[in-house]
Amino acid sequence: MHKTTVPAWAIERGRAMHFFPAIEAKKTALLVIDMQNYFIAPGQGLANPVTLSTVPTINRIATALRKAGGQVLFSRHTAVDEGSGKLPPWISRSGPHAESHAALTAGAQGHGLYRELDVQPQDQIFDKYRYSAFFNAAIDLDKHLRSNGIDTVIVTGTVTNCCCETTARDAMMRDYKVFFVDDATSAVTDEEHAAALLNMQIAFADVRPSDEVLALITK
Repeated sequence: MHKTTVPAWAIERGRAMHFFPAIEAKKTALLVIDMQNYFIAPGQGLANPVTLSTVPTINRIATALRKAGGQVLFSRHTAVDEGSGKLPPWISRSGPHAESHAALTAGAQGHGLYRELDVQPQDQIFDKYRYSAFFNAAIDLDKHLRSNGIDTVIVTGTVTNCCCETTARDAMMRDYKVFFVDDATSAVTDEEHAAALLNMQIAFADVRPSDEVLALITK
């Protein structure tokens, strides 16, 4: 777990816009962002022990939300060579980028969801091709959520300051209530994680630890 906290002044400022006293499960979806082997499994290119440590916490939230009638969705960051999901030409394909591209291609070991995640048959698994799960994904996430009566999302996964933050920002801009779970998200460093949480709390989400999120879930 990252050793970071959101400053009290940021919590106070953010709660003027984003303070939600309850989570109505039937109107809520848990978004588990990119919890794939490449970012977690020992020996994989960007394996991070902090990300690994969040798996039990994400599983607890998923179990509680399903039990109360909510939905759970897992995204997989996916590299492609053709189509609208292809990265722009100015992003290098050499060095670490080349390794990531190969590892996150559909069918590669690194692309798969980590084996210890609690994925159930009713859950939705979908590929996404850019940072946000709301942009250029294999499903129209906004349409999917709205068609299922969802108005609240809980963001978990990795990396805090990239795909998680971008997804949360996009959700807020689409008028979803956004919870961002500080101990169920992870980044490469404590500093990056802290910076993202600060941004989330001030302007985009209700940032809380998992114990508080679990306590707010109602049927």
